[in-house]
Amino acid sequence: MTKNIVLLPGDGIGPEIVTQAKKVLDKVAAKFKHTFNYQTHRIGGDAIDHEGTPLSDKTVDACKQADAILLGAVGGPKWEAIDPLIRPERGLLKIRKELGLFANIRPTKLFAQLKNACPLREDIVTNGIDFIVVRELTGGIYFGARKTETLPNGEKRAEDSMAYSESEIERIGRVAFELALKRNKKLCSIDKANVLDSSRLWREVMEKLSASYPSVAFSSMYVDNAAMQIIKNPAQFDVVVTENMFGDILSDEASTLAGSLGMMPSSSIASTNFGLYEPIHGSAPDIAGKNLGNPIGTILSAAMMLRYSFDMEEEAKVIEKAVETVLQAGYRTPDIAQKNAKDEKPVGTSQMGDAIANAI
Repeated sequence: MTKNIVLLPGDGIGPEIVTQAKKVLDKVAAKFKHTFNYQTHRIGGDAIDHEGTPLSDKTVDACKQADAILLGAVGGPKWEAIDPLIRPERGLLKIRKELGLFANIRPTKLFAQLKNACPLREDIVTNGIDFIVVRELTGGIYFGARKTETLPNGEKRAEDSMAYSESEIERIGRVAFELALKRNKKLCSIDKANVLDSSRLWREVMEKLSASYPSVAFSSMYVDNAAMQIIKNPAQFDVVVTENMFGDILSDEASTLAGSLGMMPSSSIASTNFGLYEPIHGSAPDIAGKNLGNPIGTILSAAMMLRYSFDMEEEAKVIEKAVETVLQAGYRTPDIAQKNAKDEKPVGTSQMGDAIANAI
């Protein structure tokens, strides 16, 4: 099978970690007799420096012609002082909108080999941590109307609006229910229906949609309670679905349970299963170019690409198994290393990529 992949290395450690993911994908292609063709394009600060914009039309067109996209990271202090409308992060918002990437899927899984890196108590960790946050990605407060004005008394006032339509909510809801069907048939919808009109509509649509999925155990939870429950009893969750801002916050909170942001993959998919895949961590400019970044989040994102966009379940599992094998062997990048651990093998970015590729 032949697939065309656009690589968007981006900023900071992005180029380093994408290189390792490509290394692993090439081993998978050889093992399963696939052909992966790559094009590399710019995004974020790298694109600003070379093309004057965080995402060029040329790059958008290339992405539209591809079968999937693998992205590294964007942003950094170098571009913090420029116009907010052309900051590196605007490239991410634009590509999500241009490509219709409305569903963000973020798995939170604690590998048994990293249980000591989890900040939770041992009795909580023992119950297991393995759930997915499905976040609506193109609506809500991040894309709503906004304004900043100066009142007659000279005081500034800012306003942001959170808006959702029934069709937007139903669309993301179906993604979550279908995902729950493939896992443990359990879905929790997160909202703030006791305060927000948008959340009341969200709950109404989700409850109505649940009737179409009678085999899925459905529940709703307020976002403040969910934030507490993710720490208190994460084992209760399997698939979680929520709106854009709540999903941003909760998935970042959940990511700490895996021991490091460097372990966390994600996908942003369209209705056609076309997707953009990226680790959830930032560009880490302080360690860029030093061979210190953890490439596992990017490598697991590549596994998600195989699963969700290419329907290559076996190939995805091979990558995930290789990661587990390497962790079991004691290989650790600095972010997941434990002090005074005698059985660990400290490695850098490229060495971790080599180890996982060799385990394919």
